[in-house]
Amino acid sequence: MKKQLTILLGGLLAVAASGCAQTAAQPEQTEETAAEKTAEKKYLSEEDITVNETIENNADGEHAVTADGESVSYQNIKVVKSGDSSGDEADFYGENAALFATNGGTLDLKEIIVTTNGTHANAVFSYGSGTTVNISDSVISTSGNCSGGLMTTGGGTMNASNLTIHTTGNSSAAIRSDRGGGTVKVSGGSYTTDGKGSPVIYSTADITVDNALMTSTSAQGVVVEGKNSVTLNNVELYADNNSKNSDKSDWYQAVMIYQSMSGDAAQGEASFTMNGGTLTNENGDIFFVNNTMTTITLQDAGIINHDAEGNFLRAAAAGWGREGSNGGHVTLNAAWQTINGNILVDEVSTLNCYLNNESVFNGAINPEGQAGEVYVELSEDSVWKLSADSYITALSCDTDAIDLNGHTLYVNGEAYKEGTSSRGEAIEVTVTSEGGGPDGMPPGGEPPEKPPGEGFPGGGEPPEKPPGEGFPGGEPPAKPEDQQ
Repeated sequence: MKKQLTILLGGLLAVAASGCAQTAAQPEQTEETAAEKTAEKKYLSEEDITVNETIENNADGEHAVTADGESVSYQNIKVVKSGDSSGDEADFYGENAALFATNGGTLDLKEIIVTTNGTHANAVFSYGSGTTVNISDSVISTSGNCSGGLMTTGGGTMNASNLTIHTTGNSSAAIRSDRGGGTVKVSGGSYTTDGKGSPVIYSTADITVDNALMTSTSAQGVVVEGKNSVTLNNVELYADNNSKNSDKSDWYQAVMIYQSMSGDAAQGEASFTMNGGTLTNENGDIFFVNNTMTTITLQDAGIINHDAEGNFLRAAAAGWGREGSNGGHVTLNAAWQTINGNILVDEVSTLNCYLNNESVFNGAINPEGQAGEVYVELSEDSVWKLSADSYITALSCDTDAIDLNGHTLYVNGEAYKEGTSSRGEAIEVTVTSEGGGPDGMPPGGEPPEKPPGEGFPGGGEPPEKPPGEGFPGGEPPAKPEDQQ
C-alpha cells in the first residue's frame, strides 16, 4: 500500500523576475577539470572546417539561411549573423536566428561554422511539428544575450552530432528549448556556456545527450522546467553555478528541476536520467527540486561534489508557485549508484527513495529533524550508511541494509534498531493545480509576458518511462555490458 498525499501546486501565478558515483566494483573516478578533459580528446575548432562560402546577415529579425517547408542542405559554409530582436517572436518562433527551419522543412547541415553577435540571435533554430534540423561536425559560437546554440520550439526536431558550441551571453543555453518544446538528440561534441543564467541545457522539451562533454562556468549544468525531460548517457558534466539569474532562490546547484508558472511549460512530472558518465559540481547542491514533481533516475554515474557544504538533493519551496504548496516532490531511483551527501526535504516537499543493485548511500536525510514526508526502500544488496542522525517517515529494508555508524535513524518518530528488517509504505503524491487553464495559464487568457531571460520555457510530452524506471513494483534495468 501507499500513503497518499495531495499537494496543491501552481495556484498562484509567480512570474520569474530575472535576466533574459561510482559503485564499489568500479575503478576510482578521477576528479579531472573540464580543461583537462578537453585536452584528452580533440574537439572541433573553426580551423578544422574548410569554408567554401560565407553567408552573412545583419538585419534585425532576419535569417541568414531558411528552410521554409522545403528541404535544404549546406556543407562547408560559414554563417555570420548580427542584428537584434526581442521577446516572444525570437524565443518562441525563431525570429533573428542565423539558420531557421519551419513549416515542416528539413535543414541538413554539415561541417559549418556559425557565429552570432546580436541579442536574441539563436544560432540554429527548429520550429514547428514536422520540422527537422540535422547538424553534424560543426562549430557554433554566440556572444549576445538570449542567444542559444541549438534552439527547438513548437514541437520541432533537432538532431546534432559532434558539435563544438560555446555561448558567452546571459540566458544563452548551448542546448535550449522554448514554448511547445520538441525532441532534441545530441551525440558527441563539446558544449560550453559562460553567461549568467546560461546552463548547458535548458529543457522544456525531450532532450537526450550521449557521449558529450558539457561545461557551465556560471549557471547550472542542466535545468528542466515543467513536464519535460533530460536524459544523459555517458556524459561528462561540469557545473559551477556561481551567479544568480533570479532572486527567487538562495541556493546554488548543478541540476535544477522546477516549474516557474510563467505559462510556457506544461505542468506535470519532469524527469532527469543519468546513465553512466560523471557529474562534477563546484558550488552548492547537486540537485534542487522546487514547485514540481519529478523522477530522478541514476544508474552507475560518478557524482562528485567539490562543495563540502553542498547537499546531494534539496527538495524545497522557493519563490516559484503558491507559498505553502510549492515544494519539490521527488522519486529518486538509483541502481549501481553511490550517493554521497545529505538529502534535505522541507515540510512542503516529499521524497520516495529507491536504492537498488548494490547502491550505496553515504549521508543523512533531514539531519535537523523531521520535515517533509520521506520513504526509503533498499534492495537486499544496497546499503545506507548514516553520516548523522536522520528523520524519515517510512522504511523498507532487510536486516543488513542500514549502517547506523553511531547515529540514530528515526522512522516516523521511533528509533530504528540496527539489524532489523522493516516494511513501510511509499508516499503517493497527487498534484493538483488551482485557478489555471492548460499549461498553467490563467483562466481564459494568454500567458503572462515572459520575464526577461528567465526560463526559455516550452511544453511537450515527456518520453516514455525508460525500462525499469520506478523500481518499486518492478525490476530495475539490466546493467549495460560496458558497465558490468
